Amino acid sequence: MMSPQAMTAAQRASADELIAGPRKAVLGPFIPLLRSPELMARVGKVGEYLRFDCMLEVRIRELAMCLVARHVSNQFEWLMHAPLALKAGVAQPVLDAVAVGKYPHSAAADEAATVDLVLELLAHHGVCDASYAAALEIFGEQGVVELTTLVGYFAMVCWVMNVARTPGQPQVSFNALDAFPA
Repeated sequence: MMSPQAMTAAQRASADELIAGPRKAVLGPFIPLLRSPELMARVGKVGEYLRFDCMLEVRIRELAMCLVARHVSNQFEWLMHAPLALKAGVAQPVLDAVAVGKYPHSAAADEAATVDLVLELLAHHGVCDASYAAALEIFGEQGVVELTTLVGYFAMVCWVMNVARTPGQPQVSFNALDAFPA
């Protein structure tokens, strides 16, 4: 993290805005994004809506974030959101499967629809009719749009952190992700 003394006025204003919001700190993707303060402010607003205010249940949001973090092997988002997913009601066996890149067969129906949509979207940049229909039935049009956007948002911030080499924060309750086999 850049020291406040080293920040430009625009960087300081963007950092202050982020700190005043629900995140309360400049962490994760916002550390590298601080180098582009206007982008950081705009990205922060989209993420704030998706993470804290969208219509999807917290459990579904957190599961989707974990799926994205696993897919792109991002330690920060995994270590941040896996404990939150567990707290929100995602079962440990589901997270254990996600952590090793396996399909979580014990997932509840709404979680399975989330897993299918997220994994297909990440792998194919779209989804099949069956996955779309299942997600639409459970989440409605707004929910499908918000889930799709959440996937895109978290993929973007994970990529920013992966390129910037942003480390994961040490957690007591969760292990870091292992790399996928080459």
